[in-house]
Amino acid sequence: MAAATRGCRPWGSLLGLLGLLSAVTAAWDLASLRCNFGSFCECDFRPDLPGLECDLAQHLAGQHLAKAVVVKSLKAFVRDPAPTKPLVLSLHGWTGTGKSYLSSLLAHYLFQGGLRSPHVHHFSPIIHFPHPGRIERYKKDLRSWVQGNLTVCGRSLFLFDEMDKLPPGLMEVLRPFLGSSWVVYGTNYRKAIFIFISNTGGEQINQVALEAWRSRRDREEISLQELEPVISRAVLDNPHHGFRHSGIVEEHLLDAVVPFLPLQRHHVRHCVLNELAQLGLEPRDEVVQAVLDGTSFFPEDEQLFSSNGCKMVASRIAFFL
Repeated sequence: MAAATRGCRPWGSLLGLLGLLSAVTAAWDLASLRCNFGSFCECDFRPDLPGLECDLAQHLAGQHLAKAVVVKSLKAFVRDPAPTKPLVLSLHGWTGTGKSYLSSLLAHYLFQGGLRSPHVHHFSPIIHFPHPGRIERYKKDLRSWVQGNLTVCGRSLFLFDEMDKLPPGLMEVLRPFLGSSWVVYGTNYRKAIFIFISNTGGEQINQVALEAWRSRRDREEISLQELEPVISRAVLDNPHHGFRHSGIVEEHLLDAVVPFLPLQRHHVRHCVLNELAQLGLEPRDEVVQAVLDGTSFFPEDEQLFSSNGCKMVASRIAFFL
């Protein structure tokens, strides 16, 4: 997937003026000035939901369910001045289907600093929790990190990548932050957003999509109600998933399970054209075809779904240019 851009909807003239004033002098109390003109006064939380919708429509190929669920959830959450609990989304699907890309878009269109915002926190098991034997230390550190950063900024975004590689039991420390209590450890946390990402459930989602195709059902006819139960069961049955022994799924603390469908050949073509556009290049049929020819598809008989989604598109384009 291509890097996020704010090309769909430019920031309004008011925000541009405020950015200019900030550059001229740091002495002014711009936070107070912004609060006089709008309701989003916390940290660098500047939600641009129309821009997000536009970018998703243009660049997230083949994911009608993910787009609908995420946009609907965000709209309800952002527009609520006093939510009773944080927004908690769990993203599931095959590799390369757009989970990480969508997460980067959320940071990009919710926070002025995007992924570089001090209020966007990205956790990777390989980087942050590499040793299962240190789980108790990780629990203590994670709880302190979340609590401390929510104390600084209640409008924080926490991204947990590769949930199927996290030490089981670690996520238990997040359970108090994800429910509907008003205060945890003296911290108001109800305006935070938690995003969990994993490949778990991908095989089950693929099977539902394959059966729909064999039944000649349109892809867009696949419903969230079909996929939620199989994804939840896959998570609960996976002994290596980060939600294991956490109570998060059992206590229904997830606001939405977000399924990502496997990508077909025309979706990969869409990704190739998007990547070429991001590079400032005109569409070239020979490059598009070369990338498609170098992409493996499954099942063996139908050759229907891309084995790696759009994950390898950028590197393959560079090879064929």
